[in-house]
Amino acid sequence: MKLLTFISTLLFPLAMQAQVDQFYEENGTQNLSDGTQATDRIEQPTTFNPNFHIYLCFGQSNMEGAARIEPQDLTPIDPRFRMMAAVDMPDHQRRQGEWYVAYPPLCRDHSGLTPADYFGRTLVANLPDSITVGVINVAVGGCKIELFDEDKAAPYIASSPDWLQNFCSYYDNNPYRRLVECAKKAQQVGVIKGILLHQGCSNNTQKDWPEKVKLVYDRLLAELNLSAVDTPLLVGELLQQDEGGACWQHNPVIATVPSVIPNAHVVSSAHCTGAPDHLHFTAEGYRLLGTRYALTMLPLLK
Repeated sequence: MKLLTFISTLLFPLAMQAQVDQFYEENGTQNLSDGTQATDRIEQPTTFNPNFHIYLCFGQSNMEGAARIEPQDLTPIDPRFRMMAAVDMPDHQRRQGEWYVAYPPLCRDHSGLTPADYFGRTLVANLPDSITVGVINVAVGGCKIELFDEDKAAPYIASSPDWLQNFCSYYDNNPYRRLVECAKKAQQVGVIKGILLHQGCSNNTQKDWPEKVKLVYDRLLAELNLSAVDTPLLVGELLQQDEGGACWQHNPVIATVPSVIPNAHVVSSAHCTGAPDHLHFTAEGYRLLGTRYALTMLPLLK
């Protein structure tokens, strides 16, 4: 019995990774945005504003945005909620490194709704009018956390399937470096207040995943001259078992992150509805999850 349990423990993550790979083999070119053009132009900020709060968002497909954008998500958005394009987005006339009102998609032209959407909307609705919120979203569907480790990214990409290599090409095959470059530009006009992560399906049940996350978090802090005390890491749970989640067994691993990173906070995905693929949330699920990211962050802003 113990041998069978051991073998099952070894095979389970491989089976889940195969499911993730199959999804992207079939959906690697999906378009979750209808190309609707919202009025998202703003005058680019040129001076430092301590009331411009900026959040770095990274991870895999659930942070990238894997639900189709719906009409209610395109209703007028408070211009105090902004996004910096981390890539050129020609379908939406956005240029890398520039700020726009945060109409979805926030990641790339063809990505969908992400927790970052309702994270920012909820923050601006609950903060004084003097506060502006900006997000920078660098996420790659199907990736392991190793993609954001510069020591491992190049060989990882080289050994990856075509669909993942295609996603990485938008970031010049170094998503971590793109995130840092955008963050440094953002620091010229605002203050980085926190980091949001949603990732884990491709590292499902790996006990050392929190240490791998810590490596990325610590490097971001060092490169951006941020204090761990002042820069919380918000980590979202994966789709729950009762919502059909295939990777729900990673949630107990996510629960251990605050024991490795003292200023880490776990965001619950309970009752966030799941998509039929068993990996992603529905648009409704992303709205609730994003709101919870914000409700986790608000008390930390003191």
